[in-house]
Amino acid sequence: GPIVVTLFKYDSPMNEVSETASVQSRLSSAILDLVSHTPTSTVKTSRTPEVAATGIANKAAAQAAMAAGSLALPPGLLGWITIAPEIITVWRIQAAMVSDIAAVYGKSGALNRESMIYCLFKHTAAQATRDLLVLVGERVIFKRATAQMLQNMAQSIGIKVSQRAITKAAGRWVPLLGAAGVAGYAAYDTKQVAQAAIELFSELEYETANCFYE
Repeated sequence: GPIVVTLFKYDSPMNEVSETASVQSRLSSAILDLVSHTPTSTVKTSRTPEVAATGIANKAAAQAAMAAGSLALPPGLLGWITIAPEIITVWRIQAAMVSDIAAVYGKSGALNRESMIYCLFKHTAAQATRDLLVLVGERVIFKRATAQMLQNMAQSIGIKVSQRAITKAAGRWVPLLGAAGVAGYAAYDTKQVAQAAIELFSELEYETANCFYE
């Protein structure tokens, strides 16, 4: 009969805890790196920024879906290992998209680490990003976050995102089907980021307040 080996069964509690901590750490570091090195856009200000931004969003969503789906193709253990690289790859695509959207609205000057982290994670970690800005009339005033505040925020977002990703990781054990689901979510997530960026750079004036969190 068939030989069943369970000695190195991957889904043991200890392995899950270890992998979860590893993914959280990698994601938190990636967030800090992303917001500290804002991508420079080569896109010019558009006379029809809404149309341009929509095109940018659709293109980025397609890129994110392809990248995420490809990384989620390996089944089993290899699929588990690609969780963090997949998420980080999608974030990089989204960060470049946010930079381009800011550019078509002529608001590249408003793109800093606070506005970037806000656009990237407003929809998935509203609790962590809500204190980044205050509304004064129709102006958005971003508070200037200290390094410690950004680190705490990145850690909080990393925990939230990694928990969600690992909860859904079971789908990676089903080739093709799991990859399709991952790709679809990456496209949806990217469009949510785009919507946050469009709302920020189109509807509201901006100002970066020279103040720090206590």
